[in-house]
Amino acid sequence: MGKLCFVPTPIGNLEDITIRSLNVLKACDLILAEDTRVTKRLLTHFEISKPILAFHAHNEHKSLETAIQKIQNNALTVLVSDAGTPGISDPGFLLARACVAQGIDLECLPGPTAFVPALVVSGFPIDKFVFEGFLPHKKGRQTRLKLLAQEERTIILYESPHRLLKCLEQIQEFFGSERKVCVSREISKFFEEHQRGTAATLHAHFTQKAPKGEIVIIIEGLTQ
Repeated sequence: MGKLCFVPTPIGNLEDITIRSLNVLKACDLILAEDTRVTKRLLTHFEISKPILAFHAHNEHKSLETAIQKIQNNALTVLVSDAGTPGISDPGFLLARACVAQGIDLECLPGPTAFVPALVVSGFPIDKFVFEGFLPHKKGRQTRLKLLAQEERTIILYESPHRLLKCLEQIQEFFGSERKVCVSREISKFFEEHQRGTAATLHAHFTQKAPKGEIVIIIEGLTQ
């Protein structure tokens, strides 16, 4: 019976990868990757050569059976996403659930996750928070926003740069224009930026300065 290890990869600076993660990548028999091209660049940088098989959101359901067979036939298989910890808004959950059902040993190494540094530097309470990841693009989006508007814990969202302005508009609509927000982008990269303010002021800021890169939105919880 094989083992599957979730290995976090850098979200920006390649130095963020841990020594333990590198050792596991060197020791594994097979790597399941969200984008094989991205993973190959990472492996090449650290002079690691391993077999790689695509396992991404578009083929996750169809590839489950094949992936399980590969894991069972190898001593150690690794799952990586393009950046960060696999399974956190990236492929991984379905495979983890299938492995549990098959009695396959699972391990997840600690490592980079974009929302943690964004949450810490937001200045909002971090003793309790709710992670929403990416909101639905259409169906169910307004329902989620209405519920989150009443949430007292700090709220964490992921968003793409081309949808940030729309998201800030909806935060103003459902949370109020004065709700405090922190927008973090390009975390662990050269142009890392954290903009804090109200939903209205941040919307004005990013209207003037088009956002780029991966984005984490931290919203202050409802205060009584």
